[in-house]
Amino acid sequence: MDRAALSDGLLHQLYEVLASPLGSIGRGLSELLAPFVAHSALVLFTADVSGGRLHWWGDPTIHQGMSGLVLDRLRRTSGSVEGIHRAALHIGDAQRPVLQMTARNGALLLIVDPGPVSSPTSVTNLWNIVSLHVQERADEAAPEYLRHARSTAGVRLLALSEIRDEYSATLDGILAPLRAGRLSDASAREAALNRSVAGLDRLRAMSGQARTLAQETVTVSFARLEEELRSAARYWHGELEFVGPSCGDHQVPDEVARGARAVVQRVILSRMESSEVSRMRVQWECDGTQLLIDLRDDGAGGAADAETLLEIAGHRIEALGGQLSCTATSGWGAELSVTLPLNPPPIRPSTAAIAGLRPREMQVANLLAAGSRNRAIAEELGISENTVKFHISRILHTLNAGSRAEAIAALLSEQRA
Repeated sequence: MDRAALSDGLLHQLYEVLASPLGSIGRGLSELLAPFVAHSALVLFTADVSGGRLHWWGDPTIHQGMSGLVLDRLRRTSGSVEGIHRAALHIGDAQRPVLQMTARNGALLLIVDPGPVSSPTSVTNLWNIVSLHVQERADEAAPEYLRHARSTAGVRLLALSEIRDEYSATLDGILAPLRAGRLSDASAREAALNRSVAGLDRLRAMSGQARTLAQETVTVSFARLEEELRSAARYWHGELEFVGPSCGDHQVPDEVARGARAVVQRVILSRMESSEVSRMRVQWECDGTQLLIDLRDDGAGGAADAETLLEIAGHRIEALGGQLSCTATSGWGAELSVTLPLNPPPIRPSTAAIAGLRPREMQVANLLAAGSRNRAIAEELGISENTVKFHISRILHTLNAGSRAEAIAALLSEQRA
């Protein structure tokens, strides 16, 4: 059956994929699946503490023609339906055949221009293994990973806002002369007006949808945490108490919610390993500007417990731009209090990332990372917009970035509170 496919060579190749950096996952998975199904490109969309991570490999037109918003909608609407499903997606200017696969953890895989699938079970199993590995690396909540998630979250929303503003300005420019009534052909003017108004409405709706997908209520996030921890603690000998937020309507950015859950889980699961802990309490609150977390246990307390908690959570909370305090009293247990800001931390260009740029390109890069559009950069530096575009093209090439958003992310230095 499929056991024959799991040869030593395939197992070694799978190991190489799992051991590779996250940025190489797309290429490794493509090579892993090639013997089972020929394809021109792969697109992977996984959920993690940054709200969604996109990996791709193969035909560059696929990456350029795919929207993260569309991928997230596909991943969410597909739910928990496993298996391989054939579909046709509008990518760029053409319809392309794809195989759509949803892993058990909800990660989405698109295999573009697929050939016949020689072993569907092997393909499904390999994707489940790789997607679970990516998710586990995110759930480890390494400080550098969390810090990167907070930085890229601000870039993502900035890029969405910039796209909305530029398209709105363009369509408003079309609407202005049409509304003036200077066209002699009334029917043509009316048709153009209707199309332009519909375009504006669609763009504004997409912007609102993007913001909705990028956040969740604190009640929903806490409920997910409780479900995950109760499942993990079903064989624990002690008692786990949950105190939910008193006001659950506050919206929490997705990367903050995921990061907070990952850190809390690490703390709780670590304390479960202590034979001296028989009871723990998890409490969340949100005031609209920050997420407040309180963790308590009935362990031995004292300096050793405080040191353990700080070691587990300290760097991770710091990476999320938050603050924490820990009190441990001998015989009374330990308490960890955490404050996480909901807004992304301030950003600044990374001198290391732009070291290879020319002086003028560095000036453009600074303004680019600050969120300035092409026209604003041109006015600030006293150059034409075409020259700005040329410099940005050079910056993208130097930073090996495939898009403006990727370049901005590469230009951001890791931030601390």
